[in-house]
Parts: sequence; structure tokens; C-alpha cells
Amino acid sequence: MTTTQPTISRLIPLAGAIAAAALLTACGSMMGSSTGPMFSQDSLPDTVKVPGGNKVAMETVGVGEITYECRDKANAPGQTEWFFVGPKAVLNDRAGKQVGTYYGPPATWESKDGSKLTATQVAVAPAGAGNIPYQLVKANPAMGSGAMTGVTYIQRVALKGGAAPAAACSAANKGERQIVKYQADYIFWKAA
Repeated sequence: MTTTQPTISRLIPLAGAIAAAALLTACGSMMGSSTGPMFSQDSLPDTVKVPGGNKVAMETVGVGEITYECRDKANAPGQTEWFFVGPKAVLNDRAGKQVGTYYGPPATWESKDGSKLTATQVAVAPAGAGNIPYQLVKANPAMGSGAMTGVTYIQRVALKGGAAPAAACSAANKGERQIVKYQADYIFWKAA
């Protein structure tokens, strides 16, 4: 038994060191996924860049649809146009897990934890043919507490689709609605 005791007393610190190393590795991989390569706004038009003093809090991918309706064009008697009615999208994290929804009117971002917010548009910039524009909005105070609490800005980037329908909009089909599929990244920012 005396020969076993020194072996056990040497194994306990070794087991502790192995457990600590495993814990550090696990923490390091968690940090790597959450603080890994964060979104960079370097390639965006200046008008839709978030002002200094803010940091990325959450990155989501919105996948959904936008509804348009053929209506009379404002201040243009006798002319019609496709009017943006509202969005309906699922917000997923970068791993593809649903973390919220985006819907409107009014444009509302809602987390699965129940917190939600609306926002005021600051700027838009062209994002290529067939795509809705880049967008920067300033968040209104969140309702409820959770992921949306403290959000200062939301950027809409990495756009695919969503532009008004190519189909004719005329007096003959006024009131007709069309749904257009789209995808966009919604980047949520909070004060640094």
C-alpha cells in the first residue's frame, strides 16, 4: 500500500492538470466561435457604416420574403408602382440555428427570448441589381429584456434578392400582391 500511495499522490495533480487543460481548451473553442472573425464593415458604402463607439453584438442571416403591392404612385397621378408592404423572415445564427424573426410593418426584429425592437432608418445604399439596398437603422429601445436589449444599430448587408417584382404594375392590376424571396445578413451592434 505504501507503493500505491506515492503513485496516487502523483496522479492527482496530473489528473487536475489534464482537467484544467481540457477546460481551457473548451473555453478557448467557445471564445473562438463567439469572438472569432467578427463582421467587418470595411467593404460597405460609408453611408451605411455604424459610427465608432459601437461593437458587433450578434450576426444573423435573415431568410424569408418581402410582400409588394401594386399601388398608385405618390404624387404622380395616373402612374402605378410596386409598393413595399413588409418583410417576413427567420433570423438564424451563423450555425443555422433560428434565433429570432423579422417582420413588419412596422419593421420589427424579435429574439426567441421575447425581446424585440423597432428602428428608424438612417441610410440606404445600392446593393446590386435584383437586390434590396444595404441599410443602416438606429434601434429604438428594446421591449422586454434579452438579446435585443441595448442594441444601438442594425445593418442589412450580404443581400440576395428581394427587389420589387419585374412583373408589370398598372391600373389593370392595382391591388395585386406579389411575394419576393430574399436573404440578408442582419448585424446587431451595441455600445462598446
